[in-house]
Amino acid sequence: MTDPLRALVVDDEGLARRGLRLRLEEIDGVDVVGECRNGREALACIAEQAPDLLFLDIQMPGMDGLALVRELQSDAMPLVVFVTAYDQYAVQAFDLHAVDYLLKPVESERLAEAVGRARRLLGDRGAATEKARLLELVRTLSDDGSIPGALDAEDRGPGFPERLVIRDGAETTLVPVATIDWVDAAGDYMCIHAAGQTHIMRSTMKALEAQLDPDRFLRIHRSTLVNAARVTKVRNHINGEFFLVLEGGTSLKMSRSYRDRIDRVLGAG
Repeated sequence: MTDPLRALVVDDEGLARRGLRLRLEEIDGVDVVGECRNGREALACIAEQAPDLLFLDIQMPGMDGLALVRELQSDAMPLVVFVTAYDQYAVQAFDLHAVDYLLKPVESERLAEAVGRARRLLGDRGAATEKARLLELVRTLSDDGSIPGALDAEDRGPGFPERLVIRDGAETTLVPVATIDWVDAAGDYMCIHAAGQTHIMRSTMKALEAQLDPDRFLRIHRSTLVNAARVTKVRNHINGEFFLVLEGGTSLKMSRSYRDRIDRVLGAG
């Protein structure tokens, strides 16, 4: 493509819009044609400006990002890059069906990658296919984006994904859920311990726990989830806590507030 890439920024937060616009204006060949505060404003702006690329916040009051995509016709829809502060389950679907998704705060390197990916799609005429896939996905989601669509049917269990999609800069790692030994929280990041490796995933414990089968993964501490099938020994402590020993020797503390789950751990084998 030799013409500038026409971009529209849609976010209900003024600072987020301005910050994204400034970063986009630093990228050669990008022309920001407008900013919108919600889906309704974006609909009008898209009709007037016909942008090539939409940087779209998912969660906004009124018409949110998902509702906006549902309203657009495929022939009038720009390519979409979702922007979100929440790396939740539905975002895994966007990773496979949208041009890209960016986590707030948006990093300049990741933003440049998303723009480059959009350019390639527009240049090789792959944009129509990407738009059709995104429309099909979004129309199957519930209003809160919670219905799974991230994985193909052969990769999905009964309502729970068989792989976690973990973004790390330019890399995307697919971690088979069956290989996960335990998970511990570090602020807004989850440390996924699987097959001898540790993967860092931006998420909350609550959001990650909702993705995992509760018959397989048990909360044993406010900051720890364990794959019950990996537990080989249970040691009780004088203060009422338990220590779970996993395959490989890792010892995890089960706090007293979760001790009612010990029977489920013992019955997991």
